[in-house]
Amino acid sequence: MTNPEPETAAAPAPRRRVYQRAPKLDAVLAEAIERARQGVLEIAPADQVGRHVSAVAEGERLVVHRFEARVPGYGGWQWFASVARVPRSKHVTVCEVGLLPSGQSLLAPDWVPWSERVRPEEAAEAREAEAAEASTDAEASTEASTEGSAGIPAPMAQDGSDETSDAAVVSEEDPEAPEGRSGDSAEMPEHGSESAAGQPDGEAGAAGSADEAPEANG
Repeated sequence: MTNPEPETAAAPAPRRRVYQRAPKLDAVLAEAIERARQGVLEIAPADQVGRHVSAVAEGERLVVHRFEARVPGYGGWQWFASVARVPRSKHVTVCEVGLLPSGQSLLAPDWVPWSERVRPEEAAEAREAEAAEASTDAEASTEASTEGSAGIPAPMAQDGSDETSDAAVVSEEDPEAPEGRSGDSAEMPEHGSESAAGQPDGEAGAAGSADEAPEANG
């Protein structure tokens, strides 16, 4: 079996150059200067519309007329009015009017990024202002934290010393109270102490001595 011959790629067809012919200036539209001026006067005062400058063909049966613009602050600008007509008709229609710059117009400068148009001294001032603001914020934060820590009470001890602190508070409230007195201590009797049997201390002592005497004799 014989291998088929590889197909050869077709050579691309040569591109045909398309010559764009410049539009022909329509004679009827080129002569419609006053009609174009009337269109401009609909949006601008008569004293701001100057002499006729040019008539340029922008397309088939489409012409743009330009007039001097005497508008303060718009040096070199020009009024324009585009006019057109339909085939086999001499009626001129104003399509668009406005104000356009020319090659000698006073234009705003090109926009430059802030990082490129700022001066070195301005950048230094901006950095100093940021550093001062950061320092002020740090000082305010430190003062706030110090005031907050000063207002926190000390923690209570966990080894039972709260009773001692309670006694100290009682002593401060009643200077005549005996030291070491606590709420759980027993009260002292007013007329002497009694023994567990209910007898006075003297009688209990005498009875004890009498009991010990026979033991000594024996």
